[in-house]
Amino acid sequence: MVPRYTRPAMLAIWAPENRYRIWFEIEALACEAMAELGEIPKESARTIREKGDAAMAAFSQADLDRIDAIEAETRHDVIAFLTWLAEKIGPDSRFVHLGMTSSDVLDTCLSVQLTQATDLLLADLDTVLAALKKQAFDHKYTLTIGRSHGIHAEPTSFGLKMAGHYAEFDRNRKRLETARAEIATCAISGAVGTFAHLDPRVEAYVAEKLGLKAEPVSTQVIPRDRHAAYFCALAVIASGIERLATEVRHLQRSEVREAEEFFHKGQKGSSAMPHKRNPVLSENLTGLARLVRAAVIPALENVALWHERDISHSSVERNICPDATIGLDFALARLAGMMDKLLVYPDQMAANIESLGGVVHSGEVLLALARAGVLREDAYRIVQRCAMETWTKLGKPGFRTFRENLDADPEIAGRIAPEVLDAAMDSRSHLKAVDDRYTLIFGEAGPQA
Repeated sequence: MVPRYTRPAMLAIWAPENRYRIWFEIEALACEAMAELGEIPKESARTIREKGDAAMAAFSQADLDRIDAIEAETRHDVIAFLTWLAEKIGPDSRFVHLGMTSSDVLDTCLSVQLTQATDLLLADLDTVLAALKKQAFDHKYTLTIGRSHGIHAEPTSFGLKMAGHYAEFDRNRKRLETARAEIATCAISGAVGTFAHLDPRVEAYVAEKLGLKAEPVSTQVIPRDRHAAYFCALAVIASGIERLATEVRHLQRSEVREAEEFFHKGQKGSSAMPHKRNPVLSENLTGLARLVRAAVIPALENVALWHERDISHSSVERNICPDATIGLDFALARLAGMMDKLLVYPDQMAANIESLGGVVHSGEVLLALARAGVLREDAYRIVQRCAMETWTKLGKPGFRTFRENLDADPEIAGRIAPEVLDAAMDSRSHLKAVDDRYTLIFGEAGPQA
């Protein structure tokens, strides 16, 4: 991912220094386990740990360059690292990587990196959830128009809209927790995964120390269905980001202007039009969501490896693992900031509710007529006639509001009391279930009117 969309903490997880530090930790833990089992001298395991720790603590660009130089000759990244490590440790390095294969190191390391990345993403989601909860509670009773097919439908609560997104991101957090548990696996099983040269207790020891679980059957690699499920979880989160970003983009349109992104002092919206206040953050989030979702198909195709292993997945994962997690980390942080500072305009929302002359209350009027004894088919015909009369004459000579057309309709006169129509056209009636929904979503009803 380009630096523009990269945050330092997530970048550090995928930096070579962190990768090599984890590689060494895997090798050192394996040696410690073998020493406990009597397979290598305990003094050698201590030497490997002490000298290796010192080398990793002093790790510098010169060490990176040395490993790269060795790899240029060996054309094998793990061998290059082990050769560099042997230079630092000395004769006891003969016990490093004993009975192991490269995938034991690579796949277990990737599991550690993905769990580290996931912990950052879970913290990001918590920040998003906090921002959405704040908006939901601040605007629990803020009436706004609900839309279906992009057309005014019936009134709703802006807070309830935010609560809906909160519920989605809460589900996404649970999905990510599940994905983390599934990806947190360790494989120290040797060539083709048979433990022919390793005691399974070595794998169990390394797994416990790294906070992972042993892979039941690793062939020679950890099965990639785990990774596919992980990237699918990231993609679902990205889609949730885009859904919310699309909502903000629509609400910020000049014709709507019910909410908008915070516009910073000194910010410029257009090089040509000084008046512009564009939804640049939500548009950016829409693009980032596409990039995160782009990792899904390659991850799914990685599942079908040949026999006990091949490396067709390797080049894919070297790209999608850092790019998808870095991109999602940035997107979640940006989304949290955008929603925390979102500018909300309740007066404009109220004006938009009535901007079509009251026709958005047609559903309640239909029900009121039905309750008053009018057949539903007849009630629908009457209400639609009055609504269309209002709709088609908006801003034109002879315009009458929906209520005025209802009052003038001969089929309604005397069949329903004015106060019943008043109640049917009161937007506040659409808030009666808000407490129930908030309790279901947040575990509490929140502020009261």
